Amino acid sequence: MDTHKASSHAALDAVALTRQLIDIESITYNEGAVGHFLADVLTARGFHVETMPVEHDHESRHAGDRFNIYAGIRGEQPDVVFSTHMDTVPPFIPSSEDDNFIYGRGACDAKGIIAAQVAAAERLRADGFKVGLLFVVGEERDSAGAKVANQSPRGSRFLINGEPTDNRIAVASKGALRVHVHASGKMAHSAYPELGESATHKLVEALDRVLRIELPVSEDVGPSTLNIGTIEGGRATNVIADKADAHLLIRLVGPSEETRNAIQQAVAGLAEAEFTLEIPFKRLRHLEGLPTMIAAFTTDVPWLTQWGEPLLLGPGSIHVAHTPHEKLSKRELAEAIDLYTEVARRLMNGEA
Repeated sequence: MDTHKASSHAALDAVALTRQLIDIESITYNEGAVGHFLADVLTARGFHVETMPVEHDHESRHAGDRFNIYAGIRGEQPDVVFSTHMDTVPPFIPSSEDDNFIYGRGACDAKGIIAAQVAAAERLRADGFKVGLLFVVGEERDSAGAKVANQSPRGSRFLINGEPTDNRIAVASKGALRVHVHASGKMAHSAYPELGESATHKLVEALDRVLRIELPVSEDVGPSTLNIGTIEGGRATNVIADKADAHLLIRLVGPSEETRNAIQQAVAGLAEAEFTLEIPFKRLRHLEGLPTMIAAFTTDVPWLTQWGEPLLLGPGSIHVAHTPHEKLSKRELAEAIDLYTEVARRLMNGEA
């Protein structure tokens, strides 16, 4: 009955749905409105929709609904599940379009991908394939939604995760290691520095040592990279600083142990290093004859291990994601629908 209802609908307008999704602000922790909208759209198009509540954490300033969405046929175990995230980075940028592109926050990361996956799922369902949709919250922060979803898998054999890969299949995705470096000191009048101990001076020296670390390199994936994202410390220019903090992000190309040890050694005697989040490096499946790429960014894939063998694929360029000029080519969006459909068919038909 669900399949008949889905096949009776007119073909999905992916451009229109992308713009509707963009125009609902869904910065991480504030995904409730876009989740309700998407659930209504999917229900109206004949999907059976389930929600998975996701708790807010201590960093959230919102108290509204927060949940993942799973959509499929009631009681059916899917062979393939399409998945991506509903949240975006700040700031909110409303949608616009011209003849060639859709613009706005989430255009390629990842609201256009949601539209493409829904359209592909409808095509596959109309042809009798067993397919589901999983849309999660929190990917841009800590993958909280994916971690919740992993506790409630639906028995799928394959997971096609959507991120902007220029419609190329990612054969690997770099991991991430977040580091909090904290230095302590002793306050004093800046005219008498010998009476104090500067935490900021310690931190600057510790970070200089960290920047000199030779990070691991993978021959086929490339180098690990390190970014000092924020630095904060001190009280005033005429006060010797008693505390100073920095937050770092390292993109991993393998296990983290070597990098963790090198950072601990670099800051020893000057500061403390706390590792606050790790997303592991991941090698991924690809299909013969399709173009490939290396994803230098992290995804939800490492946290969705119970949803089947993963592939990573989606329209749009990561180079414009998280920028004021985020956009998605309409041509690439249409191609993504065809590509998602082809990849899912090949997987379900047992093709390499």
